[in-house]
Amino acid sequence: MTTVETPTRRPPAFLASSLRIFDLSVGEMLWSRRTIFMALVVGAPVAIALLIRVLVGLGAPIFTEGGPRSNSPIHMTGPAIFGLVIWVMYLRFIVPVLGVFYGTSLIADEVEDKTITYLFTRPIPRGAVLLGKYFAYLACTVFVVLPSVVIVYLCIVPMRGSLGGSFIDLVKDLTLLAIGLAVYGAVFAVIGARFKRPLLVGLIFIFGWEQAALAFPGYLKKLTVAYYLQALVPHAMPNDNVISLIQGIFRDNPSLPSALFWLGVILLVFLWIAAVSVERKEYVLEQ
Repeated sequence: MTTVETPTRRPPAFLASSLRIFDLSVGEMLWSRRTIFMALVVGAPVAIALLIRVLVGLGAPIFTEGGPRSNSPIHMTGPAIFGLVIWVMYLRFIVPVLGVFYGTSLIADEVEDKTITYLFTRPIPRGAVLLGKYFAYLACTVFVVLPSVVIVYLCIVPMRGSLGGSFIDLVKDLTLLAIGLAVYGAVFAVIGARFKRPLLVGLIFIFGWEQAALAFPGYLKKLTVAYYLQALVPHAMPNDNVISLIQGIFRDNPSLPSALFWLGVILLVFLWIAAVSVERKEYVLEQ
């Protein structure tokens, strides 16, 4: 009598599992309530850029060509204003805020909605669930934030003269913001996987810890993401009054290779910690 062995079904590979979760999550993320919040946050600099363009069309002396000796009361060119928007609105606010609101929710939302058991009962590694949802977060934020930067660029930067340098800076800005979204998302994915109130912890991190660490001299600033991100900014902040003081505080930066290296280390290490945390933690659903 011969016995027929039934082939054992192997679970899908880690990367293939992550891509399945990505395909499942990206649609849900785009139609979630957080997308409305993201549209409002990203829409603010676009609205400001459109307002500036309207004022320029009405003859307001916002863009100047003559520099400090010009008779115009405002001595800022379009690229300088664009660089200020990137520095203040995107780098210091939009990127970390989107990172904390999306990154902390990758696992926390599933726990809150009591749907995490459905994901974990599938024959895929738990870490792949985290990684797939992280990829979905990155796709959603990148494809909303970066187009808004292009719109701001087209509205603010004057469409006359040589824009070669400005366009190169735009490409650098898009790369910088994509890196920022990736790194902040990885950091807050760990917070979302390990803490019970991850959103509160994340907000304290970006508006408390990072701001304080960057303001004080010493080595504390090296324990922040913003310290390495700001080293990649291609624009110098306008050298004028209060802004020059802010520049003096926040421009004590590492070298470009060092910043890229440490951002890569932060990204990989925190993604690994988040995946391991999800693999090992027992999630108890509250009734």
